[in-house]
Amino acid sequence: MEISILGSGSWSTAIASLLSENYDVLIYARNEEDADYINKNHKNRKYLKEFDLAENIKATSNLEDLFKNKYIINGIPTQSIRSVIKKFKPYISSDNVFINLAKGIELGSHKRISEVFCDELGDDISFAVLSGPSHAEEVIKKMPTAVVAASSDINLSKDVQKLFNSDWFRVYSSTDLIGVELGGAIKNTLAFGIGMLDGLGYGDNTKAAVITRGIHEMNRLLISYDANPNTINGLAGVGDLIVTSTSLNSRNYRTGLLIGKGYSMEDAVDKIQMVVEGIPTTKALYQLSLENDIDLPITLEIYKVLYENKNPIDSVSSLMGRSLKSEF
Repeated sequence: MEISILGSGSWSTAIASLLSENYDVLIYARNEEDADYINKNHKNRKYLKEFDLAENIKATSNLEDLFKNKYIINGIPTQSIRSVIKKFKPYISSDNVFINLAKGIELGSHKRISEVFCDELGDDISFAVLSGPSHAEEVIKKMPTAVVAASSDINLSKDVQKLFNSDWFRVYSSTDLIGVELGGAIKNTLAFGIGMLDGLGYGDNTKAAVITRGIHEMNRLLISYDANPNTINGLAGVGDLIVTSTSLNSRNYRTGLLIGKGYSMEDAVDKIQMVVEGIPTTKALYQLSLENDIDLPITLEIYKVLYENKNPIDSVSSLMGRSLKSEF
């Protein structure tokens, strides 16, 4: 069986390497030269370029080629997904199963990625998401990793679980699609904030406080959507938050770190030289919280730093000066 991957970034490349142990893989690269390079040199010249790729990983720059396969894995960043779906819509069939790797909330609509797919392709599509603490740089090295596969259809969730599971990549199943998607989105925003704290030179006490209250904020968001709050205690919540907010492999953490050190948002992103999903997601979450009257104080302060040029030190003061209350 051959599996298609939409996108050729670092996470798509690592997933291709994982799946190539059991399946043939076809990667879509928008640039024809990038696709040719993968086919000729068995390397991705832009991402994880130091790693060799298996010979059963092929690449194409023709979108239509992907949809002959049943499983279509999406590695396209959140804010580009809707426009790409419009391009491949003519090629899909009722047999296609979509598995999403991206994490975020769409600007403007404030919709989760599954909702964007349903908007464009209909409510009857087969859709699942793979999420959890999983740096591409470690997955491609076959370091033990655990993630969760979520779908509103438990049978599809279990199919995806079996598809990805290996001796070193453990997959759990879930039917809480909403909770897994929201957890994967807000953890990027929180990782920004924790990176900023480190950039400002604050210590472990401060970081522990923001992580803990950040988990509380994640819970509040899920409850407002009638998702399962237990999801936040799992891999798509606490697990993903830990790995994203404590590691230099995390582009969201690194961007926050640079902003804490005095870089502008634009200069920090330019230095990272990769898509930083948490920046637009922070704006979408902030707007969503206003529309639905959800209290997300940490997200609010991170938004003000990113989009209103608030000094991060002042944001810390704002959080510390909030009215006193019971912990739970």
